[in-house]
Amino acid sequence: KHNIPTAAERLRRKRFLSATVITCIGLVMIGGSLHVVRLGSLRMGEMRALATYNLKEESSRIRAAGEDIAIHEENEERKNQAGYTVAEAEALLTKEQWQELDSTVLIPAGKFLMGTDLKKADAASHPQHTVNLKAFRIDKYLVTNAQYARFIAATGHRPPSDWKNGRVQQGVLLRPVTLVNWYDAAAYAKWAGKRLPTEAEWEKAARGTDGRRWPWGNEMDPARLNTYYNVGSATDVTAYANGVSPYGVYDMAGNVDEWVEDDFLPYKGTDAPADVFQGKVARVLSAQDQAMKLSDMVPVNRLYKVLRGGSWKGDPFSTATYHRDYSWPNYASDFYGFRCASDAGK
Repeated sequence: KHNIPTAAERLRRKRFLSATVITCIGLVMIGGSLHVVRLGSLRMGEMRALATYNLKEESSRIRAAGEDIAIHEENEERKNQAGYTVAEAEALLTKEQWQELDSTVLIPAGKFLMGTDLKKADAASHPQHTVNLKAFRIDKYLVTNAQYARFIAATGHRPPSDWKNGRVQQGVLLRPVTLVNWYDAAAYAKWAGKRLPTEAEWEKAARGTDGRRWPWGNEMDPARLNTYYNVGSATDVTAYANGVSPYGVYDMAGNVDEWVEDDFLPYKGTDAPADVFQGKVARVLSAQDQAMKLSDMVPVNRLYKVLRGGSWKGDPFSTATYHRDYSWPNYASDFYGFRCASDAGK
């Protein structure tokens, strides 16, 4: 015989059931949260692996925004660094190595597709348009530390700020020279009897005439370039033979951003807002802002210079052949470098 529960017993059972349901829901939510945390931890582990160093060392490995600029400006004041003699600089590499690094590639005259109509691309790269160029020559490789050392020895030009006593660090002679601003790059090109490539010349040398997104084709392939911390530093300029452009030019995607001749100006017919191309500098506009260490970006009557190719630090999609980066010509960074060009007859 079953006892009929009283009203009080039914209420107690109902409360117990409700508490059980709420507890189960809570456990599910906690379990889900722990799963998300675990996934986040795994993702952080992946990012640590991509960064190629222990994130506990981050403060000593990644410079704060603007720190490269301050270091470079301080370096401009240095005088009488030991450096190399001309003979010592020449002895850094063999004759065969110098000949290969000094190689140039002929880019034939004709039309090519510049820019892109892809909606997800930065508006500054819009629209795709046809450009007709005369034949020209462009360096097969980025300018290396070894080549820049030869330039410094011959001219007395200031060395990059990461060189100790005016000398290249061990093991990086064939890496692209970095921590050079646009003026440094232009000075080297003039000394070498060349010039910086125009933005159009650079892009044609990188993508050929068929409008491809990367030097090798239309699909991103991380095995063909040095980008997004997949190495963790710049690499030798000869390292990525499988990533050359249709003309055989190396490192037109990744490794280091490359200074070109042009100011950062809009393409005809672009849908990019004019403000994108407006030069701006950080200025403190009031005593209150100064006390709070705040600044505003204020327009100035100066133009940025264009950088191309993306870098070892950047987003892989910034390495697309049409992508336009920009910076002040007096700025330098450990992912800014360059190559030279010349007219076809030279």
